[in-house]
Amino acid sequence: MQRRQFTVMLGAATFFSALFYPLASKAKSLVRTITRRYLRPPGSLAESDFLKACIRCGQCAQICPNRCIKYFDIEDGIEKKDTPYIIPRQKACILCMKCGDVCPTGAIQPLKRTAEVIVEHVQMGKARVDKNICLSFQGKTCGVCYRACPLPDVAIRVGMLEQPHVLEQCVGCGLCERSCIQLPQAIKVIPIHSLTGLNE
Repeated sequence: MQRRQFTVMLGAATFFSALFYPLASKAKSLVRTITRRYLRPPGSLAESDFLKACIRCGQCAQICPNRCIKYFDIEDGIEKKDTPYIIPRQKACILCMKCGDVCPTGAIQPLKRTAEVIVEHVQMGKARVDKNICLSFQGKTCGVCYRACPLPDVAIRVGMLEQPHVLEQCVGCGLCERSCIQLPQAIKVIPIHSLTGLNE
């Protein structure tokens, strides 16, 4: 009798594991999709327009010399599948603007690689400094983020002890976040599609 009860219980446990594991896995994937922070390549259209225009051709990542452009998988949602994204902490954008030159649909706009054009037309996101963990705000001179910025004194400036102050002209390339020596990083880029109220 005990052996029979054990067999029944084992069978029930196997059944419920098979039933609920895919659901739990899907829920975990959904949470990751919602919370993942990513940037679109420089010169990209607004998120909703970008998703309509992008044909998932893969040319932007192929041309990227910094290899910072990756592609969403099916687990990130069918709408985003195979569209390009950048995770700045892993590898940031160097603003070479080559991705826009090869985009066949204008999902990524072709833009000249000049400071004036980039500041006016590139809106990947905005950097935010956490003063509670930034070394320079804790009395230890750092300044790494400032030196990594391709637009120093335009997108970011430093004050006393090289305390970073992000300016309105920040385009959100993520090089400051990538270079930050703090863990977790003291400066993060908030994607423009999050700032405008769209989901990440």
